[in-house]
Amino acid sequence: MKHVIVIGGGAAGMMAAAAAAQNGCRPVIYEKNEKLGKKIYITGKGRCNVTNDCDMETLFDSVVTNRRFLYSAFYGFTNQDMMALVEGAGCHLKTERGGRVFPQSDKASDIIRALTKILKDLDVEICLKEPVKELLIEDGVCRGVVLERQKKKVYADAVIVATGGMSYPTTGSDGDGYRFAREAGHAVTELSPALVPFTTEEDVVKDLQGLALKNIGISVKRGKKEIYRDFGEMLFTHFGVSGPVLLSASSYAAKELKKGNLTLTIDLKPALSEEQLDARILRDFEEAKNKQFKNSLNRLLPSKMIPVIIERSGIAPEKPVNEITREERRRLTASVKGFTLTLNGLRGFGEAIITQGGVQVKEINPSTMESKKVKELYFAGEVLDLDAVTGGFNLQIAWSTGHLAGESVGQELFNDI
Repeated sequence: MKHVIVIGGGAAGMMAAAAAAQNGCRPVIYEKNEKLGKKIYITGKGRCNVTNDCDMETLFDSVVTNRRFLYSAFYGFTNQDMMALVEGAGCHLKTERGGRVFPQSDKASDIIRALTKILKDLDVEICLKEPVKELLIEDGVCRGVVLERQKKKVYADAVIVATGGMSYPTTGSDGDGYRFAREAGHAVTELSPALVPFTTEEDVVKDLQGLALKNIGISVKRGKKEIYRDFGEMLFTHFGVSGPVLLSASSYAAKELKKGNLTLTIDLKPALSEEQLDARILRDFEEAKNKQFKNSLNRLLPSKMIPVIIERSGIAPEKPVNEITREERRRLTASVKGFTLTLNGLRGFGEAIITQGGVQVKEINPSTMESKKVKELYFAGEVLDLDAVTGGFNLQIAWSTGHLAGESVGQELFNDI
């Protein structure tokens, strides 16, 4: 029976160990933390957005980096396969807006419990609080690992690196996998935080701190070049902007921000054209014709937004509504439909949901997840240069690549017989 070492007990590592066991191997997981799936506990705000119940085209379209590399992985273990696996282990799921899949209980711990049950049923050995120091590579073949404790050498027939990235370092993601990869001769692309809030040049965000907006449109541009466009929810913070649409935008904007600032344009009323919005404002003004301008916008905008929009419109706050000109209304409409901010950076890895960048996928066999440089060395999950937008897609990358790595180790076992 082939002995397989899996480094990391997160999403990719647990799936790799399960798939290896299902394919006739004897896997052991070495996890530096005191429990498995530590990062999974905090995904989806503690609810765990386990995958997305979408079609394959949407799944691929949601991948930001190196989507073609994932063809074998996604088709070999689909989002539907993942849902069936978790349900089969006793964790009931539900699908919410945008295809996001969560446990019915809204508890990430139920996903961990289901995966742990699968590993236990497959007799997978789990070694907690057991960090790996380095890989054992001899003559171009990975022969095992060296454990941190007492520098003990453990030999194996194959090693799967599923250490995660650099995001949420409190969960143990400290970049070990990148070091292992480099020591094995692999290139690691530039790393940056992704699915992470933006910082802005303007201090006005401090006045709007805590304000959540729904059903807004956003566009991120450099000059006339549009980098990202989306519709959904966002949040103002004391340092900038966050929320689902901005987190997804960060994955597309990370590399662009290194060249300089970007412009974020927020459409507060995307369902209305400028003409329709002007008609709406006229109706509101008609009902408030004896009021001052500053007291006429409470039906159109959240209260925190009103003074900011007034300032940007250039209309005097005390001006009577019945004296506002057509040109002033045009400026008001432009402020509502085109609320701009300057994006000047991203928050750090401590707030990032995932890492953008990783082990260069050109050096990995996409049909097996095996290194092209070192035999019997496999990589899976966030350690690879793969990432996607929010909505359960990044976890699906982990499940699919982990499953393919574990399955491939087992297939090779049968090929060797």
